[in-house]
Amino acid sequence: MAKKQFKAESKRLLDLMIHSIYSNREIFLRELVSNASDAIDKLCYRSLTDEGVGLSRGDFEIRITPDREGRTLTVSDNGVGMDKKSLEENLGTIARSGSLQFKQDIAGQEGADDTDIIGQFGVGFYSAFIVSDKVTVISRAYGEETGYKWQSSGADGYTIAECERSAPGTDVIMHLKPDTEDEQFGEFLEEYRLRQLVKKYSDYIRWPIKMLCHKTRPVEKPEGEEADDQAPAYESYEEDETLNSMVPIWHKPKGEVGEEDYAAFYKEKFGDYQDPLKSIRVSAEGLTASYEALLFIPARTPYNYYSADYEKGLQLYSSGVLIMEKCADLLPEHFRFVQGVVDSQDISLNISREMLQQDRQVRTIAQSLEKKIKRELSKLMEEDREKYEAFFAQFGLQLKYGVVGEYGAHKDLLADLLLFYSSTEGKPVTLKEYVSRMKEGQEHIYYACADSVEKAANLPQTEYVRDKGWEVLYLTDEVDEFVMQVLHEQDGHELKSVSDADTVSEEEKKAAEEETKAHGELLDFLKEALKDKVSDVRISPKLGSHPVSLTSEGGVTLEMEKYFAQMKMDEAPKAQRVLELGASHPVFAKLEAAYKGDRERAEKLALLLYEQASLIAGFPVENPTAYTDLVCELL
Repeated sequence: MAKKQFKAESKRLLDLMIHSIYSNREIFLRELVSNASDAIDKLCYRSLTDEGVGLSRGDFEIRITPDREGRTLTVSDNGVGMDKKSLEENLGTIARSGSLQFKQDIAGQEGADDTDIIGQFGVGFYSAFIVSDKVTVISRAYGEETGYKWQSSGADGYTIAECERSAPGTDVIMHLKPDTEDEQFGEFLEEYRLRQLVKKYSDYIRWPIKMLCHKTRPVEKPEGEEADDQAPAYESYEEDETLNSMVPIWHKPKGEVGEEDYAAFYKEKFGDYQDPLKSIRVSAEGLTASYEALLFIPARTPYNYYSADYEKGLQLYSSGVLIMEKCADLLPEHFRFVQGVVDSQDISLNISREMLQQDRQVRTIAQSLEKKIKRELSKLMEEDREKYEAFFAQFGLQLKYGVVGEYGAHKDLLADLLLFYSSTEGKPVTLKEYVSRMKEGQEHIYYACADSVEKAANLPQTEYVRDKGWEVLYLTDEVDEFVMQVLHEQDGHELKSVSDADTVSEEEKKAAEEETKAHGELLDFLKEALKDKVSDVRISPKLGSHPVSLTSEGGVTLEMEKYFAQMKMDEAPKAQRVLELGASHPVFAKLEAAYKGDRERAEKLALLLYEQASLIAGFPVENPTAYTDLVCELL
């Protein structure tokens, strides 16, 4: 029998594909099962108009047969099969696909829309050579009496000869490569491994995938024989088992699936022990892309969520076949916490199903999912505020990062989903809710940043704003200051820090200016004494019962400085610090007296007040020992 050669370009492609295109060797089984499913689809479609097929829908199956002794793994189907010409065209020329040709031939015919052809690129079959040193294909085409055997050991060529096969269909017989220290190809002959691969990649293939499985069962002892509790008797037997579930949960009618079913699917599929906070089912049909999706919002952040190890993405299926375990392009970064699956027949695939083209369909699905997730979160906030607050406690920080990411490109989408702790309500509120309660004459939305709600509430500037009867939002996340800078306003009301000068009335400004003139020499002295630490020293009307506070001027605020410091940058931006003093406080009088009678003591008081203001603002004391000694000296 003469060996036929692959074309030169096919040899190169075969070598490239085996060593480069398929990065995961276990993919071969998915490819062969998908091809078998295609073959059955073709014959099933033909049976709609050809009574001679003689098979009903329930007769079709895919069978996996491992043979440990012969070291072969066989994937069989009773589909349409191939004649000699088809074997030549489809297996003799790499990247020629009979499935693609069939799809084109039936386009527009009745029933064509119900025929999903998975393998449309003609290289999936050759993935068998990743694990095999020889591949044999025995096939008989429907309507033919003769079968043919195609055989190849790789790029050196192939043979085709007549053979016997009792019925139409195809057997792909892989002789597995020898095991090595690095590669254990024999694992693909183990029942548990084959079950695992079918469950992972081909669980939702529409045809049953069967395998003869080895099992054991207890044996009843004959009557009169003494029972031995320590050594129960078992016998081995073989039984056909269907390995796949065939119908994905997202394809089942909504009336047949309850929340407990979604929760069970989520926990099994994504390895969580808690029920999801919310399940979202999506079914979309459009000119560009049609798809179904089942999404889940987890009840808690994964342990590695805010680390580089966490990998975002949805599981991507094409007609029920797993294409990608984590398709990051389907989720925007601000919704990276969402888990789930997307199934579409419209996704364009490249040479292998592992390679996803960045095409219009993917972008369209991603944009649609983003809008759907936003709507569902908004709905959750309206209908179950307690559950939404539980969600926000887990993933609110992610939404905030989404607001500041990409230069604020997503702020309009996410602004309504944000919650901030309210001084008047004693709970998290939205910006819209804040605006709805604003006092008459109040122009701005006020916020205070600190490490905790308690610290924010105790800031001198916060007390000043609250005394005016205005609500204050307490911001405790490092990114909050940036969020406010990006959002800038809500419903025409500008977002203002309690430290901002705009919180002061004109009368108060004039009074502060007069105090500044009256104590100008003292302020200049303090500014010189603290010249390495502050850019200015001012009289402030906002301190109330407090003697001192620390604020900033310029583009970098104190909270931004803290954030940059934690980033461990070589030259982290620093705020221009301003020391504010309350002229009516008794400490100011002590300071003024020291300035007039003991300048050295006045300098020490200035340093003490600066350190105290830094502590109030949430900064650590640079030298705790020196600070303690200074306090003791002044006491």
